[in-house]
Parts: sequence; C-alpha cells; structure tokens
Amino acid sequence: MEPVLQSLIAGLPVLLLHLGVSLAVFLLALFVYLWLTPHKEMELIRQGNQAAAISLGGAAVGLAIPMAFCLRASVNVWDVAVWGTVILIIQVIAFRGVDLILHHLPKRIEHDEKSAAIFLAMTKISVAMLTAAAVSG
Repeated sequence: MEPVLQSLIAGLPVLLLHLGVSLAVFLLALFVYLWLTPHKEMELIRQGNQAAAISLGGAAVGLAIPMAFCLRASVNVWDVAVWGTVILIIQVIAFRGVDLILHHLPKRIEHDEKSAAIFLAMTKISVAMLTAAAVSG
C-alpha cells in the first residue's frame, strides 16, 4: 500500500496543476470564442435556442478534445497554454469555414436552424479530432 500512497502524494500536485491550467485555458478559450462569434450564443441559449446550444456544445467539445490530447503529450504546463491558443484559432477558422459554405451562419443560428448548427458542431468536432491527432503526434 505504501508505494501507491507515495505515488499519489508525488503525482497529485502535478495532476492538480495540469488540470487547473487546462481548465483555465479551456474556459478562457471558450470565453474568447464566445466573444469572437458574431451572435450571442449564451443569450440565445437562455432564450431556448437549440441551434445555439448545439453550436456552442460543438465548440466546447472541439476545444476539449485537442486539449485532452495536448495534456497527454505535453512537456509542461506552458505547452497546454500555447497549444490551447492554437486550438482556439483553429476552431474559429472552422467556424468561418462553415460560414463561407453555408452563408449567413450567425443568422441561421439566431433563427434556430438546427441543421446548420449540427453541421457546424460536427465540423468543429471533426477538426478537433484531426487537431488532437496532430498535436499528439
């Protein structure tokens, strides 16, 4: 039992540090994403707009998947912060790409068009999976 306890004592501070930094980077990236998108997703969600919820959920998963892989491959906590920024930029580009394909994506989400939101969310998740593979390398 002693080696397990020693392992816990040695590893717990590292776990808490990495978890804390990754959660902070994730929440900051999500906040910046919300700030950069032209529609007010949280306000729309509070009003019952399902398309906004699907879109924002896709963004959250799209940020979290590569962050998880980054944690696995990171050398230190600065890796998480740097790659978190890169992941955010890639997700914003994915949003802009879908907007170019579908035209007027923010208006579609505001009008609760679930088909546009589902396509956006699936694109964000697909891009996230590819980004995660590239990050972990």
